[in-house]
Amino acid sequence: MARIVVIGAGMGAMAAAARLAVAGHRVTVYERAATYGGSVGRFAREGFVFDTGPGLLHLPAVYRDLFVKTGKEPLEACVELRQVDPASRHVFADGTDVLLPNASRAGVVSALDAALGGGAGERWGDFLGRARDTWERSRRPLLEEPLPADRGPLAHEPYPAVRHRRLLRGARRAATVAEIGAWELADPRLAALLDGYALAYGLDPRRAPASAAVLPYLEQTFGSWYVGGGMRELARAVHERCLARRVEFVFGAAVTRIVEKDGAATGVELADGTVVAADRVVTGVDPGPLAGREVREAGDTGPEGRDVRPGGRDASPAPARFTVLLALRGGRPAGAAHRTVVHSPDGPAEAADLFAGRRAARPTVTVLRPDDPATRPGGDHEAVTITATVAPQGSVDWTDDAVRERYADVLVAAAEAAVPGLAGRVEWREVRTPADTAELTGAPGGSVPAPALAGADGAFLYPANGTALAGLHRVGGLAHPGGGLAHAGMSGALVAGLIVEGADFRGSR
Repeated sequence: MARIVVIGAGMGAMAAAARLAVAGHRVTVYERAATYGGSVGRFAREGFVFDTGPGLLHLPAVYRDLFVKTGKEPLEACVELRQVDPASRHVFADGTDVLLPNASRAGVVSALDAALGGGAGERWGDFLGRARDTWERSRRPLLEEPLPADRGPLAHEPYPAVRHRRLLRGARRAATVAEIGAWELADPRLAALLDGYALAYGLDPRRAPASAAVLPYLEQTFGSWYVGGGMRELARAVHERCLARRVEFVFGAAVTRIVEKDGAATGVELADGTVVAADRVVTGVDPGPLAGREVREAGDTGPEGRDVRPGGRDASPAPARFTVLLALRGGRPAGAAHRTVVHSPDGPAEAADLFAGRRAARPTVTVLRPDDPATRPGGDHEAVTITATVAPQGSVDWTDDAVRERYADVLVAAAEAAVPGLAGRVEWREVRTPADTAELTGAPGGSVPAPALAGADGAFLYPANGTALAGLHRVGGLAHPGGGLAHAGMSGALVAGLIVEGADFRGSR
C-alpha cells in the first residue's frame, strides 16, 4: 500500500483518487479551496440554484465506468441522469431556427433539411460520417491509452477530408474547422453550427484541426445529459464515492512545493510549512511551478507553466467563460429547449476579436433553461444561465465592474433571441467572469482547457500523465487527454492505471 498525495479536488483528481483507493492505496487530497469539484460549481440564492461550470454531460459512460469500478452502486443510483431532448436549439444570424434531437443522426439530418433546405441535412450527415471515421481512428490512442513516447501517429490528421478544388490553387483538403465549414458544408449556417462546437470548447475555428469534427459527432451520437439538481450533483456523488473508499480530503490547504529527493517526488509542502511525505504525488494543477523546474516528458508539447492552450504560439492563457445567472419572474414555458445556442451575426469577427484578446462585439451565447424544480423557488420562476467564450483575465480586465456589467448586458440582449422578453423578467442577476474563475480554481486567466485533438503535428495534444520526475503524475484538464468533464474522468482512469499497473498498463478497458 502506497501513500499517495493528490493536489486539487477537481473531477479528474477525484476520479483518480477513488480508483487508487479501491486498489488499496492510502490517498489524501489537498485542495486550496474550501470545497471539491474545481470548476463544477454551484451558486444558490433565494431559492434559485445555478451551475457555474459545465451545464451538461457528454459521454456519461466515463462516469458510469468510474462508479462500476469503485463500488456497488452504479452512477444512476447516486444521481438522477436525464437525456436532454431536443439536445439543442440553434438560432442563426438570418433568423433561421432549428431544433436538433438528442442522439439521432437521422433526426438531425431531417431537422437540418427541413430548416435550412438545399440538401443541408445531407451534407451535415456526410460530414458526421467522416467525423465517425475520425473518432474510430483516434478514440483509443487519444483518449483511452497513455500518451505514447512517439507522438507521431497522433500528429497525423485522422479526418478524411474531401478534396476541394480552389481556383488557381489546385485541389486541397480541409485542414481546419473553418475550412470544413467553407469547403464541405457550403452553407454559412452549417459552418456556424460547426464553429459553435469549437468555440464552446475554447478552440479557434481558423486554427483548430479538422479532427475537431469529433466534438459534434460525440454529442450527436452519444447524447447530452443533465443531472437532476444541477451538474454539481455529479461532483457531490464523486466526492461521496471517494469518502466511501476512505479517501481523506483536506480543504483550505494550498500546496506550495513538490518535495523532491534523488530525482523522485517524495511529498508536498503546504502553505503553512507542513511537509507531507508520499510515495506518489498526483497533481491536478500545473506541476512546473510547484516542482521549481520543467518536468515534461520527452515529446510533450507546449511551454511548461505558461501556455495552457494546445496549439498556442505565445504565453497567453486559453479562452475562458463569461457567465450571467438570471433569476426570472414567470414560469418556464412548456416545450422550451433546455439549451439554445444563439450564433453570432459575424462569426469570423467574433473569432478574430476573441483570439486576439479582445471582447467580441456580439459573441455566440449559450442559454440553458433546465426543466428542474430544484433550480427555482417555484413554478412561477425560472433559472436561466447565459454563457459565452471570452478572452481570459489579463487580456481583458474583467475585474472592472463597468466592463463586466456592460458585457453582461451584451449577453442578455443576445439571449433575447432564445427567451423573448427576457430583460423584463429579470429579478436579479449574478455575473461570473474569468477573473472569478481564476480566483476560485487558480487556472491562469480563468482559462478552461479544451479536449486534446489529433493532427496539426501534435500541437493540440497535452502533456503526458507521467512526468520526467519519478513518482509524479498529472491529472485533469492540463494533462492528457485534456479538458472537459468526460476527459477529466478519462485522465483519472489513466493515472490510476499507470500507478497501479505501472509499465504494463495499456489503457482503459
